Formats: sequence, structure tokens, C-alpha cells
Amino acid sequence: MRGSRGPRQPGGGKQIAGPRHSFPRGRRHPEVAAKGVHRAKPDGGPTRPSKGDGRSSFEARRWRAPQDNGKRNASASRGEGRTHAGVENVGVQNVAVTADESGMRVDRFLEARFSGLSFAHIQRVIRKGEVRVNGKRTRPNHRLEAGQVVRIPPLRFEPPPRASGDGADDKTRAFLKSITLYEDADVLVLNKPMGLAVQGGSGTTRHIDGMLEVLRDTHGQRPRLVHRLDKDTAGCLLVAKTRFAAAALAKSFRSRSARKIYWALAVGVPKRQQGRISTFLAKEQREDESTMRIGRHGEEGASHAITYYAVVDTAGPSLAWLSLKPVTGRTHQLRAHMAHIGHPIIGDAKYFSRENWQLPGGMQNRLHLLARRIAVPHPRGGVIDVTAPLPPHMQQSWNLLGLDAKRYDPIEEAPED
Repeated sequence: MRGSRGPRQPGGGKQIAGPRHSFPRGRRHPEVAAKGVHRAKPDGGPTRPSKGDGRSSFEARRWRAPQDNGKRNASASRGEGRTHAGVENVGVQNVAVTADESGMRVDRFLEARFSGLSFAHIQRVIRKGEVRVNGKRTRPNHRLEAGQVVRIPPLRFEPPPRASGDGADDKTRAFLKSITLYEDADVLVLNKPMGLAVQGGSGTTRHIDGMLEVLRDTHGQRPRLVHRLDKDTAGCLLVAKTRFAAAALAKSFRSRSARKIYWALAVGVPKRQQGRISTFLAKEQREDESTMRIGRHGEEGASHAITYYAVVDTAGPSLAWLSLKPVTGRTHQLRAHMAHIGHPIIGDAKYFSRENWQLPGGMQNRLHLLARRIAVPHPRGGVIDVTAPLPPHMQQSWNLLGLDAKRYDPIEEAPED
């Protein structure tokens, strides 16, 4: 980004910014033709792939998806290696990794093949060395390759708890349909509400990942999460409906071909209208929760994190509507970065540190952070480009402050690295 360097921030990070609306156009993301672009607008229901004549500066890189030629491992096509709830496998299994499973993590591979087996149990048997890849011990995050053989120990598990039978399943399906922004045979994009967890944890029984069980198809394939959002972050959540789509989308995220834009309402107005935040983030464990802190280069457990920001509009000197584009995807990255530059996000209970600051009357003290837009290569070609509307509490604040959600968003001109 052009412009003068800002002051070095404490903790080893630095904020680099340029003058207003000065993202270099020469470094914009390569565009792709709108033919084959799968779009979803924030004011409409679920959409299907459509064609058009325009072009989008936010569309992801040209990318050739792996072809699903229908060839699968013979044992997989017969259903071998899959476990039904409450049934114990007889003996050790040796399962070959198929082409559409290439690139999957070992733990996700087991989760996909063994419905109802708890994720904690999967992690445990891997750490104990009971799961082997080509005869060697492995790690939960190890990426598999087609043709590798995974040794799976005898497993026993119980079916996941159901609330009250088919009636509860029908309600869950209806709920998921009501928050669907886009859907096709491979991909689902949900508008995750604020306050709903993406995955289960200690004391968390209602979450998106658990709800996806009701969408398991006749072949036993269960939709799976491609990425995560914090519990209190609303907006676009990408879900793969097949193993083929999961593997392809995971590769897009690893190669940073997926592009995401977030909206936030922050305290104060940054002096520089646009900027780049580059720090290292490290996890800090507290008594009952963990947070991310600014780390140092070379520090154990610290990961590099980059965020671009742009001021879209302001409400006097006290509040700023910011558009954020994360280049990396670290835990709590946007929240930690905004607190780091002195402009924490409204309603952020973990990172809001302003003393003697009062919430304007009429605004709800909830996290004002929205996963506004996602653009990612579709597993079978083209681009998925989906936009989420403001959640109710943010829409209330926008109305109160006189902010127009249709205002031009300068972050789209930000670099991609």
C-alpha cells in the first residue's frame, strides 16, 4: 500500500497506512468473467448459479477445480470403512484415501467417514498413535494424499443425542433453510446469527456443526464446515455438502484464494483512513477463557497476521464504520488487531479496553462484527460470491447513526497480500 509508514506499534507489530482511498489499483485481485459466477445478494433468499455480463473486482483468482471423475476406492463405494452409530468395527481397518479426499486433514477424514464418533475421541486415538498413515504415526492436522493407506483401530461409539425425534429434525431443517444465502449440490452458504456457536464446546450443545447432521444425504455424506466464525460474529459461513467440495474449498483457503470482507463498528476514528495491520498473534490462556495477544517474531506459538482496513463512514469523532479484509485467518484476528491500533469493536467483551466509555443510547452492547461478503472459487468452476445483510442489532445501530449500508466500500481496492 502506498503512503507513509505509521508509528511502530508496541509488541512487535506495525501499522502501515496510506492517504484516503489510496489502495493501489495495480495490485487488485485478478478478475474473472461473471459467466459462471454464483452470486447471492443480502436482501434475497437462497440463490442458484446465474450468468451475467459484469465483472467483480472482488472475485477470486482463476482456479481449476479438481475433476470428480466418479472413480472411488472400491471398498468406499461398497460402504466399507463407514461406521453406523452404536456398532463396533471388527478388527483393524486399512482404508485407502480416494482422490476427492486428497488434502483432507486426518481428523476431518475420520470425522467424515465415521458419523456419530465424537471429535474429541478422534483426536485422542490419533494422539495415542492408534491411527497410522502408510504405517507411520501421524498428527490430527496432517494432510492426506490420494492412495495413502490409513490404519484405523476398532472404534465404538453411540449415536449423537436427538432432542425429540423427527419433529426436532424438521425444525432444524427449517431453521437452516431460513438462514441459507446460497445453495447448490456442493456448497451451502449460511447467514450465521450472532450468538450461535459454529461448533460445540464445554457447555455448548446447540451449534451449527451439530445441526448439519440433519442434512446427511442417502449416501451417508454429511455437510461439513469449511471455516469458522466466532460465536458472536454474524454473517457468511461456508459449508461443503460433499467430501469433494470440502477438499477443494479447503485448498482454496490454504492457498488464500478465498476472499472475505468484514464490517465493524469501532470506537473512535483512525487517523489514517486506510491501512495495513501486520503483527504476530499468540494465544494467552486465562482462568476461564483464552484470548489472542500481540506476540513477537520467533516467539513459540506466535503466528503472523495481516489485516487491511478502510474507514467507510463515521458518526462524528466517536464511532467509525470500518471495512476489514483479513489476509490471514488467525483466531480473533480482526478483534485483536482493532484493539491493538486503539479502535476496539463495539460490544467486544474480550478485547474492549476503553475506560470511561459509554455506549450511545439506543445501541445494543453486542459485538458489531459482520462477515459481510465471501468470494471463493467454486469446486466445479466459476466463483461463489455471497453477501450477508446486517444483523438486527447492527441494523439498529446503522439506523440510529444515519449510516447507509449501500455506501461505497473502499476495501475492495485493497491488496490481496
